[in-house]
Amino acid sequence: MMTAIQTANTLSTTAFWAAATASLLPFLAFGTIMVFFLKKPKWAACISIAAVSGSLVAGGILVVRHWCMTAPVEWSVSWAVSGDVSVPFGFLIDPLSLLMLVIVTVICFLVQIYSLGYMAGDPGFGRYYGCMSLFAWAMITLTLSATLLQLYIFWELVGLASYLLIGFWFEKFSASTAGKKAFVMTRLGDVAFFMGIILILLHLGNVNIRQINGPEAAAAMSPAMITTAALLVFGGVIGKSAQFPLLTWLPDAMEGPTPVSALLHSATMVAAGVFLFARIHPFFSLSPTAMTVCLLVGTVSMLLSSTMAMVSRDIKQVWAYSTISQLGFMIMGLGAGGYFAGVFHLATHAGFKALLFLCSGVFIHAFHTNDMFEIGEAGGRSLRVPMLCMVIAAAALSGLPPFSGFFSKEAIMSALAAHSNPVWLWMGLFGAFLTAYYTFRLIFVILSPRNASRKARGEDSAEHRFMAGPLLILAAVTVVLGFFNLELARFLGYGKVHVEAHHGRLLYAALGAAFSGLALAWIEFGRRGAAQEGFVERIPPLFELFAERWYIDRFYRKFLDTVIYAGISRSCTENDRRVIDGVVDGIGKSAAAGGRLLAGLHLGMIQYKLMVMFAVIFMLAIYFFF
Repeated sequence: MMTAIQTANTLSTTAFWAAATASLLPFLAFGTIMVFFLKKPKWAACISIAAVSGSLVAGGILVVRHWCMTAPVEWSVSWAVSGDVSVPFGFLIDPLSLLMLVIVTVICFLVQIYSLGYMAGDPGFGRYYGCMSLFAWAMITLTLSATLLQLYIFWELVGLASYLLIGFWFEKFSASTAGKKAFVMTRLGDVAFFMGIILILLHLGNVNIRQINGPEAAAAMSPAMITTAALLVFGGVIGKSAQFPLLTWLPDAMEGPTPVSALLHSATMVAAGVFLFARIHPFFSLSPTAMTVCLLVGTVSMLLSSTMAMVSRDIKQVWAYSTISQLGFMIMGLGAGGYFAGVFHLATHAGFKALLFLCSGVFIHAFHTNDMFEIGEAGGRSLRVPMLCMVIAAAALSGLPPFSGFFSKEAIMSALAAHSNPVWLWMGLFGAFLTAYYTFRLIFVILSPRNASRKARGEDSAEHRFMAGPLLILAAVTVVLGFFNLELARFLGYGKVHVEAHHGRLLYAALGAAFSGLALAWIEFGRRGAAQEGFVERIPPLFELFAERWYIDRFYRKFLDTVIYAGISRSCTENDRRVIDGVVDGIGKSAAAGGRLLAGLHLGMIQYKLMVMFAVIFMLAIYFFF
């Protein structure tokens, strides 16, 4: 039965069809491409781009119609009913879902336009756009989900689509391995997430997001149960957003095409974890213990990934590490109680991180290498548009004014400053220093190479000119988005502005940390005659620690080999061979031995036995009838 659930106004027919259109168009494109146009690349691209364009327009209609909304609006139908438990399926329209919808559709649209140049001539062109449409459908529907169970279903579909896109060039062993690694590691977090959903369902009776965030959860669940459920759900955030200890899959996921990295690892897949945290932030806020754990995980992830980025030579891996770091910043902001700070940084990060990846794609496409030192020496700075755009995005990533990252980073620092424990603020400032250092390390390596080539290859190619459009659009967004922070705060707060107060000394401290990191990067990599060797590289044990990702992957490898394979797996194998197979074989052997024993009682004298049987029957007949 169809029902409309609202707190202030009813979801109009136009709004419903806009939400349904935004959700279903990419799915229809996926089915059409995979069935009819897999071998027709131009048609596949046109269908996929047209679908995501329609979703973008539908998302714009929803934002315009609900810009001044004062309460969330929900439309749902009963999807599953068991006793008193009803699981609805529908759309939840509120400022957070609308903001995420716009982010997802804009980035999907720009990345698909960019891919026309980057993926031109690839034999899997049609399959690429089919997978892009699958991902867009899953991610858009995830953002509009009305219940945690519906969100989880599309959460898993996002994981499937990302697996297909990360391992797109599956002919390469490294690409197929990276896809499997990402799929398995994120599944670990998803198991915890699903357990959290079940726990909430058992105690609350439903998994409706509005009721989870309402007073019903606090009344139906004990504080210990709320903490347990929140931490289990946060396990899904850890897996999807590549936070400690499940963070090492993201750098390896750079094996996929660069547009995939821009899409998955800037604003959509990995940001889904932060979106989930923000989606049920009031529920998390009921448990100070859970919020502290989230704050701790975000801080550790931010610092560890920053140190890894300081020593990497792969341009895409540097941005991958920075993605983990910035997601950690978002979780720190949300964990400190700064809802707007975390969501605002999610929005700004979507723009400048997608821009960084797409600019890197132009360099990789032109020079056929991911090594930033080789790109610099080959003349990377002569590619003016991507170089300028990448500098703008790098400044935003470092939190330098007047770019968007400056405003969102300041909001996070203000949230951390409002926390009772000053350690989190100091860690945030240290993270800002490291971010500026590793970011401009990469910029200076390309801008000031030690052995610059006089000739850059492919700087005027048609593909690069075609890819310039999305770069310029994202660069413009990166420049201006930060100035709309108050409007965004008012939108997210249903017309009420609640932004953490900025303190003058905090502003100077944050800027000092960022400019200090930039200055150190310039001294070591940018100034004339610089050796382009970082201070970490001059300390071999520290360099090896960071380059080996703090030995996290080695620990996992050792754990798998000694505990899983040599321990549990071998024990299960021996149990299967000796116990299960032994019992089955023993039954079979016993049956065979019994058969041989009984066979000795039968000598095959059929005529004699028939004669005896006939005689017995004859005698019995005489006895009873005569």
